[in-house]
Amino acid sequence: MTSIGTSPYLNVWRALLALAVVFVMLATTGWTALHTHRESTALQASFDAWEQDSLHGHPLPDPHEAPARLSAFFDSLSPQDRSDLAHRHPLVVGNMNGAPAQLRYRANRIALDEAREVEKKRMHDNRLSPDGQQEASARMHRFEELMARGRHILAFDPGGSGRVAEVFGSLTKAERISVVVPGVDTDLLTFEKSNRPYTAPVGMAKALYAAEHAKDPSTRTAVIAWADYTAPAGLGVDAATAMRADDGAVRLNALLRALPGGAPVSMFCHSYGSVVCGVAAPGMPRRVTDLAVAASPGMRVASAAHLHTSARVWAMRDPTDWIQDVPYLEVGGLGHGQDPVSAAFGARVLSARDAKGHAGYFEPGTDSLSNLADIGVGAYRSLRCAHDGDACREHVPGVTVGRA
Repeated sequence: MTSIGTSPYLNVWRALLALAVVFVMLATTGWTALHTHRESTALQASFDAWEQDSLHGHPLPDPHEAPARLSAFFDSLSPQDRSDLAHRHPLVVGNMNGAPAQLRYRANRIALDEAREVEKKRMHDNRLSPDGQQEASARMHRFEELMARGRHILAFDPGGSGRVAEVFGSLTKAERISVVVPGVDTDLLTFEKSNRPYTAPVGMAKALYAAEHAKDPSTRTAVIAWADYTAPAGLGVDAATAMRADDGAVRLNALLRALPGGAPVSMFCHSYGSVVCGVAAPGMPRRVTDLAVAASPGMRVASAAHLHTSARVWAMRDPTDWIQDVPYLEVGGLGHGQDPVSAAFGARVLSARDAKGHAGYFEPGTDSLSNLADIGVGAYRSLRCAHDGDACREHVPGVTVGRA
């Protein structure tokens, strides 16, 4: 006689539980999550204007061409021509994979200034409700903050809830690059927080950058806070499906293929960001050496091997994280598959001791941040595994198991 604790009864029970959870989410949030993000018309209009423009009588290249071709185009221009294009088409140049990083920073500063002026006018637009005027004020102040001296904005789109990416360190001089991919409720207004700063992309990236430097001051690193995708709003249908992850994965891989130099890249994907990274994994360039997920609801696959990546796959979860209670299934497109910290998934499971619940993996002083920083600088000998022994470090180049 088959007990309920074994397959197939357990699988049926899990499937029913998953459907029940989704039903509750639909009942409480409805399908509104599918419609909360306004599409960006500003960026598309900017691309249209670029395509109709020319330089010295020659048409401008397709802004979606391969990064290497766009890089060659900008290399062929004089400094004045590059500057002129950044001023004429700031949103295009600021978001163009293949444009020099410093030029993108300059272009995005111009685009931020233009967006700030738009929100200034909206703040006093009597046609807006008080809530609308307040939102305009919040966006205007966020744009001002992003324009502060020393900030390096690699991507910016003011449309809808907004998208943005910021660099800490020098991309062109980095010997190792880290990319932080955040999860739900990430947009322009939540990109940075003064309260609980390490739960927002900027705080996550700053904490990781500082921890990497503390681990290995001699290694030049750069960290990208990458919120350049439309994340799900809340725990509605968007968060239970791969819709946002599919679009985000395309944008993420476009960024990775355009990164300058040949430094190895480590991915750090939190919560729904791990869904984005899971979908993107098969298309990631080989310079991505490590793929680490924290607080993951799943990566849209049954095992690490199904990610079809040459990168080492790491996973961690704090014992108090509520994400462990989600059904780790995929039923009719709902749910995100196997639990990445489970033995069945096959990832290298790291300690997340002292992490602060679901959003606290980048808190200074935690095992989780220490482990992420070790991966970022390639200090694999120092990693702390989740379980007794050092099995998570097996078969890592340069590491002898059993030795610290």
